[in-house]
Amino acid sequence: MTLRKIIIDTDPGQDDAVAILLAFASPQELDVLGLTCVAGNVPLDLTAKNARIICELAGKTDVPVYAGCDRPLARALVTAEHVHGKTGLDGPDLPDPQMPLQQMHGVDFIIETLRAAPSGTVTLCPLGPLTNIATAFRKAPDIVQKVQEIVLMGGAYFEVGNITPTAEFNIYVDPEAADIVFKSGAPTVVMPLDVTHKALVTAPRNDAFRALGTPVGIAVAEMTDFFERFDKEKYGSAGAPLHDPCVTAYLIKPALFTGRHVNVEIETRSELTLGMTVADWWGVTDRQKNAYFIGDLDADGFFDLLTERLARL
Repeated sequence: MTLRKIIIDTDPGQDDAVAILLAFASPQELDVLGLTCVAGNVPLDLTAKNARIICELAGKTDVPVYAGCDRPLARALVTAEHVHGKTGLDGPDLPDPQMPLQQMHGVDFIIETLRAAPSGTVTLCPLGPLTNIATAFRKAPDIVQKVQEIVLMGGAYFEVGNITPTAEFNIYVDPEAADIVFKSGAPTVVMPLDVTHKALVTAPRNDAFRALGTPVGIAVAEMTDFFERFDKEKYGSAGAPLHDPCVTAYLIKPALFTGRHVNVEIETRSELTLGMTVADWWGVTDRQKNAYFIGDLDADGFFDLLTERLARL
């Protein structure tokens, strides 16, 4: 498999942390050029702190971390402490980071990295609201053609919404940014709630993380212990969905996932359905297909991959 250069755009978040750890544990497949942080699950100062905590947990202090946008393009910031806790990484007791935050703005890092790369050689992996990506595309439209692929976690179709009746959190926080990204023309793969809600951390799967006996394995188990309480109560499911690691797992082993190419439009005006990802799953319009929308995964294969890779750290 060809080594894929990626930029992870993130708002950690326990599930973001697991996605980042999976990327770090897969150096034969993924070359993490840097982490760019965005306000989302918690405000920017905490997401930038949490990203560095995760790097240090994995022993990857050479990966640069950049702070990006601290608010959506056109709206007040909505956060999700009710899910992730006041720090965003509630659960494990992890030390404050010692590695520095880079001075460059995260958006400028995205622009400079893409401009310096041959066309089609850098993949963007947004795990939170799309503010940084949209800002980069708006500021430097020439970089869109440089993008190999955008593989993002966000949206929903059959599962509708998790922050409003019709909207998934990442898209809802900055629907204008999502609209820019989906209309950009960059090849896009979407991990919506439809697939992430099938990636459930059941008790045996979490026990497997803890049984690794490593700082990473124990921290991941404690993270999922924390946020599964919210999800199990909300959805009545057997465990919490690991949303963001679906992005990384797709990059490593795409055969675990199935979906279809469809048109996806973002609702930016309706008070009732703001942030909805309107996916033409059944092909009932003539709108151009602009995304590979994932609908299913091999959950056992996904957790086997995740556990095997986390054991490497």
